[in-house]
Amino acid sequence: AEEAAHALARALGSLDAALGPLADAGDASEPGYAKTSYYTTLGLYLLSLPGLYSLVKRSTKAKEVQKTYAVPGPAVEGEQGGKQMDALAREVSTFFIRNNYNIAEAGEVVTFRGNIQRSRGQASFQVFCTFIGLGSLALVLSTIYPGIGDNFYWMTLVSPLAGVYYWDNAAQVEEVKVKLVTNDDNTETEVRVQGGADAVEDFRRALDLNEKGMVRVKGVFE
Repeated sequence: AEEAAHALARALGSLDAALGPLADAGDASEPGYAKTSYYTTLGLYLLSLPGLYSLVKRSTKAKEVQKTYAVPGPAVEGEQGGKQMDALAREVSTFFIRNNYNIAEAGEVVTFRGNIQRSRGQASFQVFCTFIGLGSLALVLSTIYPGIGDNFYWMTLVSPLAGVYYWDNAAQVEEVKVKLVTNDDNTETEVRVQGGADAVEDFRRALDLNEKGMVRVKGVFE
């Protein structure tokens, strides 16, 4: 019995010696998080901060676009009959005047000038984006520098300044330029518009215009 016990002990010792290196390798392969990963993440967040700054900065400026719409000319008859230039010009002027624009210049190109109204929703959106961006940065910094920890989240308190900046700078004068051009046989009239993207889109919808060279497909709810 003693010999059997000694033999079993020797066998277990040999097995333990054989499996020892494998156990050490298993411990070494357990997942861990190196500081370099956190610093890399921090670097990526720092690189994205100029984008956040640009978002706030550009919120006060309307994106300018230039569109050309085509409508049937005066010579077209039938259901798709065109409008005389004077009638079309009156429709264009009526739209902008109703939307608080004034005629600044009248000529071959008519310039309408109006004030851009500030939007509470846009101001709130700027505050929200800034809060999320700074909060994410604070999360990474608190992980890398645990000594400071949650104190990094105090930086999110400056988020409302983004809304204040927008509110102080959003009100500005906007210009929209319109030119009407009819082809030689009066079968098509081009309405060329240049101005803020929102103003141009509102104009297109109000007059139900189609961009030249494109076929507009109405949506399900139109």
